[in-house]
Amino acid sequence: MRARYGVPLGITAGITAVGAAGLVYSVGIEARSFRLRRVSVPVLPPGMEPLRVLQVSDIHMVRGQRKKQRWLQSLAGLRPDFVVNTGDNLSDPEAVPEVLDALGPLLELPGTYVFGSNDYYGPRLRNPARYLLEKASGRHGLNGNPPVVGAIHNPWEDLRDTFDAAGWVGLSNTRGRLKLDGVEIALTGLDDPHIKRDRYAKVAGGPEQDADLSLAIVHAPYLRSLDAFAADGYPLILAGHTHGGQVCIPFYGALVTNCDLDTDRVKGLSTHRAGGNRAYLHVSAGCGANRYTPFRFACPPEATLLTLVAREG
Repeated sequence: MRARYGVPLGITAGITAVGAAGLVYSVGIEARSFRLRRVSVPVLPPGMEPLRVLQVSDIHMVRGQRKKQRWLQSLAGLRPDFVVNTGDNLSDPEAVPEVLDALGPLLELPGTYVFGSNDYYGPRLRNPARYLLEKASGRHGLNGNPPVVGAIHNPWEDLRDTFDAAGWVGLSNTRGRLKLDGVEIALTGLDDPHIKRDRYAKVAGGPEQDADLSLAIVHAPYLRSLDAFAADGYPLILAGHTHGGQVCIPFYGALVTNCDLDTDRVKGLSTHRAGGNRAYLHVSAGCGANRYTPFRFACPPEATLLTLVAREG
């Protein structure tokens, strides 16, 4: 007996079984297979001692995700010099206590943060195929799309207040500084471009010359933000948002980035050129996923330990 259109039932059943197995793996195994990526970036002045920076991003915490909480807590054992949180901590408006518990040991270290759209607003159920349609049309987030109506407002102020109380430096369209045993780190950050909250004019002007290092930080790596940071002369830009593509094709890579960044730079270390300058760009694949699409394939969840070392010359 054959299925409609001449496809044998055995083949149809096999395809269905493979698809089901892939879904079980992507939700139950890979989405919980947390990894630490290690990267070395030559951006420090010659002769300066290395700095170790832990970047965490896109936690998308949902109540009950105990394994993710324990893994995040364990990252404090790396003893980085400072922490950079590039946003999207929430995927559940009632998960703020879990986020703060998971980040508790890291809050004892120097740190800085920006927020992403999912810190401000709760996720919505949507067809994953829309990411492909948005890529084809060049429309992402609120950039070219109608404003969101009826969104759930997350209690992001509770995150902000706790981060600030711990001494972490908030960088929503502003500048800040970290002082680490005589080393001055100048920080410049933007609010999330994915929902048009970025205001580069408020922070324009480039690196601060009296600092040992200047870093640029943003949640979503939209090209307008990367162009502005690179043209102003920042040596390193840190971002998240992309989830590394979240669902990737083995030996091919990501299909989408959920912004206008190309898929070749969807995660990891690369470079960005603008205005005659070149900046290093590190995009974290993040360690979570939207609660309505809780899967990953060929793109395990991660945090990154960046070792900043002296550049040559």
